[in-house]
Amino acid sequence: MLTWTDGRVMHGADLVGATLALGGNPVRIAAAQPDPADRTGETWLYDLRLADDTPACGPAPDGTRLALPLPDPTAPGGFGMTCTGGAAGKCVRFGYAPWRLAPDGRTALAPYHLACMNLVRAAYGSPAHGWTRNGMRIDLFDHIGIQHPDNLPGMTFEAGWSPTGAVCIAHPRVPENGSLAAVVAAHPRLAATAGPQACTEAAATAAGALLFNRSVPPPG
Repeated sequence: MLTWTDGRVMHGADLVGATLALGGNPVRIAAAQPDPADRTGETWLYDLRLADDTPACGPAPDGTRLALPLPDPTAPGGFGMTCTGGAAGKCVRFGYAPWRLAPDGRTALAPYHLACMNLVRAAYGSPAHGWTRNGMRIDLFDHIGIQHPDNLPGMTFEAGWSPTGAVCIAHPRVPENGSLAAVVAAHPRLAATAGPQACTEAAATAAGALLFNRSVPPPG
């Protein structure tokens, strides 16, 4: 929803044709559609175009090049746009919209959105350093009724996640990007909770994890 200085309120398809200043550059909203992943119908996806009419967003896993709005925590009442192919956009579409409450009607989802971004990026030690690569398959789940484990064959428990990173790590998602020893060397706080014996779903839950995931473990 966008409120103009003259009091007009526009939302969804009403915004098609509007030009936004994002990052100092004009971006035109060429099309809009309700997000099919959002059963509430609240979230809309926008086709943002640059001045030369090329898409402003790169491709998401489903091949679309769309964006969605996110509240700007640094500007009350303000918002930004995030592409659906990025971690922030993916996590909204997974069900962790930071402006909502969990199905229990009490639990704020903002911390879950932060934890999800760390999970998607495999940011084990801090949000600043991700250890994943594009195209990696993960089985993401929680204990609040939003995402349920798929128990995909060949996957084992990888890590439990908080807004500041992993609370423990059983194995790295992409061994080519760093072994378990390399992750621990970069983030010593994980040393006591690294490895498949120390990092289980139960141990991650006890350590305060909000989200959990499975992935394919490294060979051997």
